[in-house]
Amino acid sequence: MPAAVAAALPAPLTLAEVLRAARENPNVSAARLALSAARADILAADHAPVPVLSAKAASIDLQNGVGAGGIGRKRVDSSVGVDWTWERGGKRAARTAAAERAADAARFDIDDAQLDQQLVAGSAFYDLLGAQERIVEINAIERSASQLAGTATRRVQAGDLPAQEAARTEVEAQRSAVDLRAAELDRDRAQLVLAQILGAAAPVRGRIAGTDWPALGLPAYGTASEVDLDTLIENRADIRAARARVASASAALDNAQAQRSADVTVGVSLERYPTTSNRLLEVRASVPLLWNYRAEGEIGRALAVYTQTQENLDRARNDARLELQRLRAEAESNARRLQVFQRDILGGAQKLADNAELAYRRGALSLTDLLDARRTLRATQLDAINARVDHAKAALAWRLRTQTSPTP
Repeated sequence: MPAAVAAALPAPLTLAEVLRAARENPNVSAARLALSAARADILAADHAPVPVLSAKAASIDLQNGVGAGGIGRKRVDSSVGVDWTWERGGKRAARTAAAERAADAARFDIDDAQLDQQLVAGSAFYDLLGAQERIVEINAIERSASQLAGTATRRVQAGDLPAQEAARTEVEAQRSAVDLRAAELDRDRAQLVLAQILGAAAPVRGRIAGTDWPALGLPAYGTASEVDLDTLIENRADIRAARARVASASAALDNAQAQRSADVTVGVSLERYPTTSNRLLEVRASVPLLWNYRAEGEIGRALAVYTQTQENLDRARNDARLELQRLRAEAESNARRLQVFQRDILGGAQKLADNAELAYRRGALSLTDLLDARRTLRATQLDAINARVDHAKAALAWRLRTQTSPTP
């Protein structure tokens, strides 16, 4: 490829770029907005009841009138006062704690959303990379099939090959061309899926995925005793969010129980009545009498929500343990599968195909056997690509789910 043309092409997508972009996709943005709303709830919860200003005019004599003179000399009992509610039982502290823990859960939800989107985006990246490699392999197969069809046509013209055999090679060439178009469609679909996941965070259309396969090997994924699953589970963002929701529900239960402590409303008013005095002071206090109702409904609901969050936490821990065990098993299995393909199967299939090509050129092998050998090689090569994609996805999922530092 000329240097000028290569310079004009967009840079290939890298896995690191995809993972960074996945942390800013629309789903993560929605989680950030949820955190902003949760932080606003803290402001709404962490304040005392506001004072209430009141004013009144009373003792207005509609029969005899209010007397002559200016407004200050009218026979009207006027007053202005302020009332304030004194919350008791720790209500403010409890509802503020509930809001703060809910905000903690929303913050961990962002981390969980980022990780989930990285897993989805990484999987889509390897789907795109696998689709590109399938095109390379199928394109080579299509060229080989076209060459064989051309050779067969010339041999028919020379009277060296039956027309039926040439027709078979032509069908095989057409089939390979159809497979190539299908592979190109799969690549375009994979690009669209990745573009949908990343949104505007990273341009995808028109860019190829860079060759960013993980190193092949059998990493020490460890046994249950070697990998501290409990630590991994408790450090997961979804588990930390579930724990924060339990703490929030516990604080909400405390707030519900605090409703049994009656709040006291105190107030003071300054009154004036021209015929009596211009400076009359009123001091008052009121308290609800919780005789027939002791907040049983609020407490019952809060207790049910608290129990539900506890059960959700237990279920999340169990699901996380099963997921880690599954990811470890998949990573080990796919690594071994790819290793077998690259060490044994691919080489064997290629050797069989090369021997078949040589035997066919020497006239020691029929066209049917040659086509069978080529089909076997093609299927093996595509299976090897699938194995590589599966290995890459499994290795990435295990790495992201077990990492202890922030992702790139």
